[in-house]
Amino acid sequence: MNSLLQRTVDRLVTTRAGELRALFWSFAYFFCLLAGYYVLRPLRDEMGIAGGVRNLPWLFTATFFVMLAAVPVFGAIVARLPRRRFIPLVYHFFVANIAIFWLLLTFDIGKVHVARVFFVWISIFNLFAVSVFWSFMADLYASEQGKRLFGFIAAGGSAGALLGPTVALWLAVPLGPANLLIVAALLIEVAVFCALRLEAAAPQLRASAEAAAGSSANVKAGSTSLGGSWFAGIAMLVRSPYLAGIALWVALLSLAGTFLYFQQAEIVKAASDDPAVRTRIFAAIDLAAGLLTLLVQFLATGRLITRFGAGPAAAVLPLVFLLGFLTLWLSPMLWLVIAFQAIQRTANFSLSNPAREVLFTVLDREEKYKAKNVIDLVVFRGSDALSSWLFSALRGTGLELGAISLATVPVTAGWLALALWLGRQQEQRAAAQKIR
Repeated sequence: MNSLLQRTVDRLVTTRAGELRALFWSFAYFFCLLAGYYVLRPLRDEMGIAGGVRNLPWLFTATFFVMLAAVPVFGAIVARLPRRRFIPLVYHFFVANIAIFWLLLTFDIGKVHVARVFFVWISIFNLFAVSVFWSFMADLYASEQGKRLFGFIAAGGSAGALLGPTVALWLAVPLGPANLLIVAALLIEVAVFCALRLEAAAPQLRASAEAAAGSSANVKAGSTSLGGSWFAGIAMLVRSPYLAGIALWVALLSLAGTFLYFQQAEIVKAASDDPAVRTRIFAAIDLAAGLLTLLVQFLATGRLITRFGAGPAAAVLPLVFLLGFLTLWLSPMLWLVIAFQAIQRTANFSLSNPAREVLFTVLDREEKYKAKNVIDLVVFRGSDALSSWLFSALRGTGLELGAISLATVPVTAGWLALALWLGRQQEQRAAAQKIR
């Protein structure tokens, strides 16, 4: 990397010798991955409505059971293949799925059923793709590096999240939603190329971490498999209060996000019957969240997490949900739910999500892939399913959207306290690793 690029990056994030090349490929990898996903996301939200808003709890439940079946398969692959082989394999598999959906949608085969299957599939793809990415990051970067650099890396995803809805916003009507799948598939394949280049840069990154720590850093090469059993991640959660706390944090995130998503679906459906208009509304939310997130990540994320720690940064999101649900209790209107959705996603992607990923940097390699994926996939989607049925049950009793929002406020307060506790635990573990 030339000195001009080094000076430009240094204005946004503090780097050390040997880190710039890996940082660049990490940024590009996440950029392409989320650009591809966010091209698909508005299509997913529209298909959720096309498949029937009343069917959403069933779709969330189906997602959980498919995820439950997929996680052991992923665990077996991770146990047997080295990182540099299983990461490309995961993404190539999803691209093949996209090609099948494109054929089905292009030839209008089983439109309603395909819409429902696509909703389930993309909900799985999103979590798998992003979880694999952050497992890779936690495996490559030491705790101290993560605090400095994860915000900038997350900005790559935010920039991609900005490109994706922009493409969807401008091309959804003239091109047709189905043809957006081709664009998404190409972007995911470019992400695979970036992941392979990042693997080549890993030794320099590891050397930089070791030099800064004065000892062997908690970063390993990806040339060997992890070994162990496919269900080891579940046992790790049971044994570790720290991992169980992270799992609970994710479950509460799912509950709050699901309640907001269902409110959004009802309010947007009431606002328009036109699928193209609804797709544009969802794309506009993505675009607004992407702009705000990118601004915060470039200017503040790394500095804030380094200064205040992962706990306070992770606590920002539950605070936003607490205030947002209070607002919807007072007035569940379209423009308010759009603003709430954009702000909470900004808080999530710019601060709380990078902070949550820092929590994993103090774990061993097997925990980073196996336990992390159980949390990100099974716990998150299981919580989605339970939360969707809980929301439907509350609506079934006659509760209005405002009353449901108010009932969620105490949950978000407990979630905030949990984030602060996890931050203290992470600091203690990081300090213990330095001593060793």
